[in-house]
Formats: sequence, structure tokens, C-alpha cells
Amino acid sequence: MKRILREPLLHFLLLGTAIFLAYSLASKRRSPEPGKIVVTQGLIEHLATGFAKTWQRPPTEQEMAGLIRDHVREEVFCREAMTLGLDKDDTVIRRRLRQKMEFLSDDITAQTEPTDADLNAYLQAHATTLRVEPRFTFQQVYLNPQQHGDKLAHVAAQLLAQLNQDGNKADVEAVGDSFLLERGFTAVAAGEITKQFGEAFAAKLSGLQPGSWQGPIESGYGVHLVKVRERNEGRLPALAEVREAVRREWDNARRLEGNEKFYQELLKRYTVTVEDPAPVKKGPKKVAEAK
Repeated sequence: MKRILREPLLHFLLLGTAIFLAYSLASKRRSPEPGKIVVTQGLIEHLATGFAKTWQRPPTEQEMAGLIRDHVREEVFCREAMTLGLDKDDTVIRRRLRQKMEFLSDDITAQTEPTDADLNAYLQAHATTLRVEPRFTFQQVYLNPQQHGDKLAHVAAQLLAQLNQDGNKADVEAVGDSFLLERGFTAVAAGEITKQFGEAFAAKLSGLQPGSWQGPIESGYGVHLVKVRERNEGRLPALAEVREAVRREWDNARRLEGNEKFYQELLKRYTVTVEDPAPVKKGPKKVAEAK
């Protein structure tokens, strides 16, 4: 039964039925008597329900009368505007009608509930975007190239030797030059490191082995001596870890797929002719005046 409910053909049949009912209701609303407006009991209940949702209470008699008057006013203006053809070639109205048709398709597609097999298949197919990034825990000491000039390489080599000699007792805060960013980073994603230090720094960092001070490594700021303390490699997470994210992505993909299939089915009813654009008129050539 679940498999039948997930069949795209069934969705299109339901969607076609919904459109047919919408057209039927629309045609019924168009009274054969152009000057007649009927405010039905169902419409009154609809207006009252909308008011209650907004104000968290039912409308008073005066408020209900006001809602009815406002509806009649809207109906009169809408009918007269359509009679005058004001709805034709209106970009805002056309866009809104398109949105309503897409919403109709969305409602049908949203009725499909994915199984774990569906979500797992989506996770595997989109491993690149849903993959957990590598994370790094590291320390860095900054050296300003402008401050050290030609002695930068020598200063970096001396400081690197000192840091490795001191080991875990090294006072990172007491060495190097002042820097805007922190000297210690814990479990930072590779993408965030790229944002803060640049692609070149992130690429070099990913190749460092944990345990010792290494460098210098260049960034957009200057050069750094770096000690990687821990590195967690990127991986494809289990479905249980990212179920909500996968479900959102799956729903969106199904919605886009459903909208496209719905559009393609509707498009079959039409013959589309695209005329060649008119040739661009060239202005008169300037003729240099003889001096």
C-alpha cells in the first residue's frame, strides 16, 4: 500500500483531480447573473475561522458584519477589475497565479512520506554535500613579514626550534607577533579555517601530522608556525546523525521534481512558438568630416 501511495502517477492523478475540482469551484463561483453576489454560509464560516486564527477569539456580530462588508467590497472591485481586463498582462498577478499552481503541486508531493531506505539512498547519492568536514584542533604563532623583513626566515627557524624544544611547556602567548585571531583553535571545521586563514593555509594544515610544531605556513596575514594537536577526518555520517537535514533536502528535491513533472505534463497541452528576435537596428555610421 505504501508503495502505491508513493507512485508518481498516483500523485499526478490526485493533482489532476485537485485542479479539476478547483476549476469546477471557480466556474460555480462565476454566477450566471453578473450583478449577483451570494455570501454563502460556508463563506461566512470561512471568514469567521480566519478571524479566529488571527485574533485567537471568535468575531463579534459587528466584526462579522464588517468582514462580510469587506468581502463584498473586494468581490465588487475584483469583478469590475476583471471586466476591465486589469488582470491581463499584470506581472504581479501572473507571478501570484504561477505560485498558486506550484503550491498546488507542492501540497500533493508533500503527502509522500520517505522510508529509511529512501533517505539512506539520498544520503549516499549526495555524499559530497552532506559529508562531515574534517576538523582540526591546533595552535598557531604569527610572524609579521613587515616587522621582520629579510630576517623573517631566520626568526621563524629559531622560534620553531625553541617551540619544539619546550614541547608542551611552550608559552605560546609569549612568543610571536600580535595577531587579530586566536592562538588556539578547537575542533574547527576545514571550511571555517579557509574562511579565516585562506585556502593556501587550510591546504597546508590538512597535510600536517599532529604532535609537533611545523612551518612556516603562509596565509593572507603573513606566516605562521603551527602545531596540530588533533585531526578528525571527514566522513559520511550515519542517517541517524543527520536525519533532519537529509529529510529537508529530500523533501525539497521531491518538491522540485514534482513541480517539474507537473509543468511538463501541462506543457504537453500547448504548442509553443518562439519567434526570432527582431534584428537590432544599427545607427547611422559616422562619417569623418574632411578638414
